[in-house]
Amino acid sequence: MSRRSIPKLPTASTFVDNTCMQLGDETLNQYDILLMENLYGRHSFPTCAAGLVGGLGLVPGANSATRAPSLKAVHGSAPDIAGKNIANPTAVLRSALLMLRHLGEHDAAWKITHAIDEVYRYRSKLTRDVGGASGAHRTFADAIIRTSG
Repeated sequence: MSRRSIPKLPTASTFVDNTCMQLGDETLNQYDILLMENLYGRHSFPTCAAGLVGGLGLVPGANSATRAPSLKAVHGSAPDIAGKNIANPTAVLRSALLMLRHLGEHDAAWKITHAIDEVYRYRSKLTRDVGGASGAHRTFADAIIRTSG
């Protein structure tokens, strides 16, 4: 029985602050994978990247260093706005989508993805942080539930 050979991949080391600066520049396209220590991979870099797509309320997070991945919104629990009905639930939903796909629940993931796309397309139920008129995450979440039916 022979072991399958693993190809040697090119690697490079960079400073995380320089890599974050490259996010808005074409030079980031030089990377296919960014592998970094926990401090940078879970905190600094995702925060920088979130700014490019609309904010922390949109970005799912995955730590798959073990057999059981840890999937959660990059923003964490957002204690400063907890209980105020203003948080954008998109990051949490997208983290749930990662979990559903990991578990092989592709039909459920597709329904939720389609519902998120539809709610964003029509904009009337979006939270204020993404330019919507709704200040309530419950309104947004209810629209996702109705649309995913």
